[in-house]
Amino acid sequence: MCTAATYKTKDFYFGRTLDYDISYGDRVTVTPRNYVFHLRNGEQLKSHYAMIGMACVMQDYPLYYDAVNEKGLGIAGLNFVGNAHYNKPADGKENIAQFELIPWILGTCASVEEARQALSRLNLIDTPFMENLPLAQLHWLIADKTACITVESVKDGLKVYDNPVGVLTNNPPFPYQLFQLNNYMHLAVDNRENTFSKELALDPYSRGMGALGLPGDLSSMSRFVRAAFTKLNAVSDGTEQGSVSQFFHILGAVEQQRGCCEAAEGQYERTIYTSCCNADMGVYYYSTYDNRCLTAVDLHREDLDGSTLAAYPLVTEQQILWQNRR
Repeated sequence: MCTAATYKTKDFYFGRTLDYDISYGDRVTVTPRNYVFHLRNGEQLKSHYAMIGMACVMQDYPLYYDAVNEKGLGIAGLNFVGNAHYNKPADGKENIAQFELIPWILGTCASVEEARQALSRLNLIDTPFMENLPLAQLHWLIADKTACITVESVKDGLKVYDNPVGVLTNNPPFPYQLFQLNNYMHLAVDNRENTFSKELALDPYSRGMGALGLPGDLSSMSRFVRAAFTKLNAVSDGTEQGSVSQFFHILGAVEQQRGCCEAAEGQYERTIYTSCCNADMGVYYYSTYDNRCLTAVDLHREDLDGSTLAAYPLVTEQQILWQNRR
C-alpha cells in the first residue's frame, strides 16, 4: 500500500509514502548523466538526464520506487496488484521492462508532454530484473509543475489518464478512484448550515463537521479520497520550509501505523518512509517510520557529469533535539 502526491506553491513538490511490511535496504540514490543503463532490449542509455530518488540498489543498478530528474519531472510506482499486466516484446515498439520504466522516462523526458509522447511508443515487457525477483505489479504517477498523468499497463493495453487531483494510491484502476470523489462532493472545510430539515433546529457543535464522512480507514480507495481532500485544501505560506512541512502533513494524513494493517500473521504494514522532493531545486527530503526528523540529499551537490551512482542509506534511528541537555 502506498500513496503518492504532488503539491505546488512557489515551487513544485513530488513525493510519496511507501507502506509495506518489509524493507529492501532502500537508499536515496543519485544517478548522474553518464551512468550507463543496460536495457533488456539490448540498447544502452548512456547519456541522459540526472535523477534523484529512493531505490533499492542491486548489482549496481538503481531499482527506483520514485524519482525526480534534473528537469523537474517526477515519477512514482505504486502497487497495482491483480490489475497490472506486462507483455512480451513486440516489433515496432519501445520494449522496456517494468523496472526500467522510471529511468527510461526520467532519463529521456523533460516534461509530462514528452513523457506522453514516449509512452505512445512503449510496450511494457514482463522481463524480471532477476529470475528470483518477481516483477512488481505497479501503476505510475508522472508529474511536472504543469501537468500530471496516471499510467496503467493492463490486459487491454497501456492506459494514460489525465490526473487532475495529483494523487494516486493502489487499486482499483484510476478512473474508478477518480469517479468515487463524486460521493464526497458535499465535504467542506467549514461547517455547513443545517439542510437536514427545516423543522429541526440543528447546530454544529464542533469545528470540522464540514468534513464528516471523510473516510479514515487504510484501504486504497479511502486513502485516495483522504489524500485528495487534504492536498486540495492544504494552505501553505509558500516558503521552502513551510511548503515542505505542509507536504509531509498532507501525506501524514494517510500514513500507516505498525499494528493497524496485518499483511500476514505477526507482520504489519507501516509507512517505511515518506518523501518530498522539491522538483525545481532537486532536493529530496525524507522521514522514516522510526525517525520523524527530516533528512535531505541535494541532487546538485553531486557530480552530475559522472558515471557512478551515489547512494545514501536511510537515517532510520530517531533523532531527538534536546533543549536542556548538552
